[in-house]
Formats: sequence, structure tokens, C-alpha cells
Amino acid sequence: MFKTPEHQVAGYQACDGKLGPLIDDSGHFYKPLQNDERGSKEVAFYTSFSSNTRIPDYVRRFFPIFHGTQLLEGSDGSGLHPHLVLEDLVSNRVLPSVIDIKIGSRTWYPQASDDYFQRCIKKDGESTSLQLGFRISGLKVYESEESGFWKPNKKQTQSFTMKDVKSVLRKFVSSNPSSDGVPDCSFASVVYGGSTGILAQLLELKAWFEDQTIFHFYSCSVLMVYEKEGALKGIPGAEIKLVDFAHVLEGEGVIDHNFLGGLCSLIKCVSEILTSPDEQTSNAFLKEFENRF
Repeated sequence: MFKTPEHQVAGYQACDGKLGPLIDDSGHFYKPLQNDERGSKEVAFYTSFSSNTRIPDYVRRFFPIFHGTQLLEGSDGSGLHPHLVLEDLVSNRVLPSVIDIKIGSRTWYPQASDDYFQRCIKKDGESTSLQLGFRISGLKVYESEESGFWKPNKKQTQSFTMKDVKSVLRKFVSSNPSSDGVPDCSFASVVYGGSTGILAQLLELKAWFEDQTIFHFYSCSVLMVYEKEGALKGIPGAEIKLVDFAHVLEGEGVIDHNFLGGLCSLIKCVSEILTSPDEQTSNAFLKEFENRF
């Protein structure tokens, strides 16, 4: 039985008669291939990545497992469509908190069409991509059985300022995410911190990007996931994954400074939350970035 992913927070979604991803009960995520070259490029990336012996195992764990492609009936009922068959990243979680962060100060890639270039320039300029080197594409944070998930809508997310992004990264690890008050960052130490927390994983990924020249990742996202139940018990279980590879190019021996720069900026934001969960140094951090422009 195929069904709509309940915990998808960004990208094309299978709702209102639109073509979007599906999942099943065996832990697979079925992503319909886009009809233009983006679909074939994403298949090419997964095929190349899966067989590349230069990719260390510790890096592979940050990418969804690739199970090939499959023809499936589209979620919009329009007939058979080729789908990527990937690992469902939240299939083993009950009430996951998820945030999708698009990395890079520029999301357009060399040789992009003028139309795509103009759209990316507009989105990058109107979001925090240019200022911070990343932007939040979507999120949902589990709060309680009574209130369910806190999930800003697409319009709200697209209008996030630098201050909003800083606040949302705090709300993501707070017990009171929907509150207008100060985020309590109750779960920061167990989710972001520790030897296996999100910060440690981001630093592992950074170490690879400081050396790897195999790929350049444009318009790719870091997905961060954890569960409140485990965090309440102090049980580590947060993880990051890279997703969306329709615009990956050959690195040609050059370091991917665009992705690396955005990743370093995200690491700085997360580190700051761990060192000052009470937000007392946030204004100084924001001023540092604002002074660059």
C-alpha cells in the first residue's frame, strides 16, 4: 500500500491532486522523477555516488540509501511515472521533528537556463541564503499530544529573516516551539550536542567537504531529525541526512566552497545555541553578519 508521506516538510508534495512522493510500509520513499533533465541528473548522481569507491563509509551514512528506480502510478492519478526508490528517512520514527535547510549562498548552478537563474537569484535574495549561506525550506516540531506539531506554513517560512532563522533553530530543540515567548532550548544539549549529536555530525560532514572535489551540490538540503520522546529521556537519536540532488555537478577537482560555506555558517549557528541557550549573545552574532553587507 502506498501513502502520502506524513512528515514531509518541503519540496513537491502529493496533495490537492498534485504529483508528489509516496511511501510504503517497508521503509521506502518513492520520489517521482521530474520530466526535464533534473530527473535524469538525480538518477545519475545516485548511481554514481552508490558505486564510487572514493566515498568513505562515514560519509555514506549521511545520504539516503538508493534502491534504483521503479514505474509507479503517480499520486495524482495521471498514469505510470518513473520514481526514485530511496530510504524513507523517518520510517522508524513515530513523532519526528524535522527541519529542511537548503545549503549554499547561491542555489543556481553553472549553465543553468536564464529562467532558472532568475528564479534562484530572486529566492536567494529574498531569503537568508545570501546573508547566512543557508535558508530554512520547511519544518515541523512535535510539541505535545494536545497541540500536536508546530509547523509554520510555506508563506511564513519563505519570509524568515536572519533573526527568525536563529529563533527557529532554537525552537526546533525547545519544548515550547509554538509559544511567542523565548524558546527554552530544553533539548539542545541532547539533540545538537554530545559526541553523536547534530553538531558532531555536521562537523564530520564539514571535514569531508573540506577535501572532497568529486561533486558540487547546488540547491541541496540538510535534513535534521529527532524525536521528543527520546530527547526527554536524554537518549541521543538525532541525525542529519543530505537530500535533493537534481542539481549536482562534477567537482572537477575543485572544492565546493558554496556548500562548504553554508555548512560552516549552519555549524556556527548550532554551536552558538549550545554555548548560549538563553539567547544573550544572539544580537552580537546577527550584528556580525549584518556588518558584512
